[in-house]
Amino acid sequence: MKSAGYWIEKLGLEAHPEGGYYRQTYRADLVLAKESLPEGFTGARAASTAIYFLLQGEQFSAFHRLRSDEVWHFYVGAALVVHVIDEGGRYSEVYLGSDAEAGEVLQAVVKAGCWFGSRVRDGTGFALVGCTVAPGFDFQDFEMARREQLVREYPEYRGVIEGLTRE
Repeated sequence: MKSAGYWIEKLGLEAHPEGGYYRQTYRADLVLAKESLPEGFTGARAASTAIYFLLQGEQFSAFHRLRSDEVWHFYVGAALVVHVIDEGGRYSEVYLGSDAEAGEVLQAVVKAGCWFGSRVRDGTGFALVGCTVAPGFDFQDFEMARREQLVREYPEYRGVIEGLTRE
């Protein structure tokens, strides 16, 4: 198997603000007008966007949420655990990987408005995945979780929140 460094170099990945590495690979030419989008969007958005995303070892993608749905696609490496707190306050884990016998799936969806973060399941390998967002990703639709606020809102998930936030 190729190393994380191999994929970072070959795919031209760079550091992502939420953790790990990424590169945008697609931004739809079709643009959706603000008036056609749900409440909360501040302007027009591409119909869809896609990225490569790689986490390795103990790196994690910190809890954050988007105004759009995000479809995750597994490509190569170790399984990735996506931790989700939905808008109803329910916590779940999605195992993104290629071992169906271990409960892993090749694709998963995180619905708009859910808090989510991720890390490599075994804590030592790496996971290369893809993320497709529709309406397309814009940093104006991205909210990074603040540890204190999230713990106050969901004290029963303190352990996972503290492990997947930076402040």
